[in-house]
Amino acid sequence: MLIKQDILLWCRISIIVRALILAISSMLYFPDSIFYNSLPPICKAYGTLCLAVTTACQLRLLNPNYLGLDYELVFLRLQVWRLFTNFFFIGFFSINFGIRLLMIVRYGVNLEKGPFDRRTADFLWMMIFGALSLLVLSAIPIFQTGYLGISLVFMLIYVWSREFPNAQINIYGLVTLKAFYLPWAMLALDVVFGSPLMSDLLGIIAGHLYYFLTVLHPLSTGKNLLKTPKWVYPYFA
Repeated sequence: MLIKQDILLWCRISIIVRALILAISSMLYFPDSIFYNSLPPICKAYGTLCLAVTTACQLRLLNPNYLGLDYELVFLRLQVWRLFTNFFFIGFFSINFGIRLLMIVRYGVNLEKGPFDRRTADFLWMMIFGALSLLVLSAIPIFQTGYLGISLVFMLIYVWSREFPNAQINIYGLVTLKAFYLPWAMLALDVVFGSPLMSDLLGIIAGHLYYFLTVLHPLSTGKNLLKTPKWVYPYFA
């Protein structure tokens, strides 16, 4: 009986999110929407999904509690969708939500159009690896987090800061510094504003792990331990 209810719940979530994605895409995707149409595919898809899920939760069509990561429910109630949906809720509509969405648009798009230009499969694999790393980290009690979307966004910021270490960044018009220090500066701001730090820390860990395995380790040993799997390429040839 419980399994049947869980299946019906997943169907409801799926239908609502799909409907909102279509609605948002139809509103944004028209000939005059040059900016939206110019976005690279992975960041466009991820940003649209985050906006769709937040809209559904804000309108109370979905309960965020049905989306969060809970390993007990995943394994005992087979609510496996929680392994995916937790990455698409980055908070209700607020200034913080807007900032996180802008981070995807600025740093994620800059990565996908820059170092990952014509390497869409590699960019997707970076996102998948980051998500898997965060899921593993979240299984550790001290790192337990219900929603990993913010961490995934912060991972993008960390990787971007390593790819463009000398770029000049102005933070809220207060201070200008090199991009290399951006993740730590944002972490310090969260300390000042009293915001939770765990999501940022998880993003930094996942981002550094990816950068170490794909850049630092190959530079020192000549071996890439994290090559993009062949099954990813046919979808983004």
